[in-house]
Amino acid sequence: MNPLLLDIPLQFKTERLLLRAPRQSVDSSIVNLAIRDSINELQPWLPFAQTIPTLEETEVNLREAKINSLRRESFRYLIFHKESNGFIGVTSFEGVNWDIPKCQIGYWINTKYGGNGYMLEAVRGLTELGLNQIKFKRIEIRCESTNLKSRAIPEKLGFELEGILKNEDLSADGRKLTDTCIYAKV
Repeated sequence: MNPLLLDIPLQFKTERLLLRAPRQSVDSSIVNLAIRDSINELQPWLPFAQTIPTLEETEVNLREAKINSLRRESFRYLIFHKESNGFIGVTSFEGVNWDIPKCQIGYWINTKYGGNGYMLEAVRGLTELGLNQIKFKRIEIRCESTNLKSRAIPEKLGFELEGILKNEDLSADGRKLTDTCIYAKV
């Protein structure tokens, strides 16, 4: 089947969360503010967080995410608390390969919501959506070996650590080589 014909939900809910596709002009300011508030925690791990983005850069990023979703190349979801409507973070299917079919899950959290199990819940929901509705046969989570908080997510969700690739990537700031953990669920 042509992936353009797949009905990928624009939003779904978990016990405490609402995950929905970004709405560009509506969401740019809340995403940008969360990046600003969380920059110190995001900077060591994420290339996009090496400098604080302008509101315009965040808007462009959200528009590109929509284009990639329409092309069926990636699917981004903003995470909101159902009761308070607070913006918790982002999770996404990235690197979609429809020939296999497989993808990777990425995520980052707004620092003020850390430590409450929200990202674990969001990634669990995204994994279930990917395996059960979209019918991916393989979902990977890749992260730097020293990022223990990020590694805890796939480990708690029963992803298998398939290996650690030595000197496989550059650090977020591009200054040194890093090892990458590859977790997968099939």
